[in-house]
Amino acid sequence: MKQFVTEGSFWELFPEARIGIVVAHGMKPGDQVAPESAAAIAKGLREANEAADAHLNSNTISQNQVVAVWRDAYQRFKTKKGARCSVENLLKRVLKGNPVGSITPSVDIYNTVSLKYALPVGGEDIDAMEGDIRLGLTEGGDAFRALGEDEDAPTLEGELCYRDDAGAICRCWNWRDGQRTALTDDSEKAFLIIESVDPARADDLQAAIDELADLVEQHLGATVFAKKVVTADDPVMVIDE
Repeated sequence: MKQFVTEGSFWELFPEARIGIVVAHGMKPGDQVAPESAAAIAKGLREANEAADAHLNSNTISQNQVVAVWRDAYQRFKTKKGARCSVENLLKRVLKGNPVGSITPSVDIYNTVSLKYALPVGGEDIDAMEGDIRLGLTEGGDAFRALGEDEDAPTLEGELCYRDDAGAICRCWNWRDGQRTALTDDSEKAFLIIESVDPARADDLQAAIDELADLVEQHLGATVFAKKVVTADDPVMVIDE
């Protein structure tokens, strides 16, 4: 059995945070996604790029409320210089007229949800994890190699990150995914995460996880093994048997 465990060190920093989780089992490989589903995923991503404009009231990325709350959040823990919330990086591309493009079906789906709701969304391959996945402050030195990089970049002391028994999975909370557990076209089991630090957006978070679950079921043939909003009062969930 594998669990997702949010640690006390996280809740001390963000007592009102809400972490939406969708656990998808039995996803189809990328080359087995039906053509009509592939077309629907592509259409959804295009439309989400357009819909993201509704969250951008200022041409200065940090002055948009959906980004400002994360800029504030990133001041509360140790980060690598220049690290930013994943949703800021997506919205910045939209702001610059450089729409987010296709990667893999599963990643395209979670990027679609991230853009539409302006919430950070990520995904990891459960079968590539070693032991439980934990979210909390680290003492540093956790093994990590970011996607697209050739060198290791261990975590910093006091950094907030997702990690398992083998090292970090995603650094600086939701900034960069690692190569080891990244979703690929062949991933069968996905741990999908949507984070919110703004209590006023609880309804948006619920709508986002519901839509994410529906999309992986409809287009990737997955079974939703679990769907939950993790809070300080309910900080642990089972993600695999």
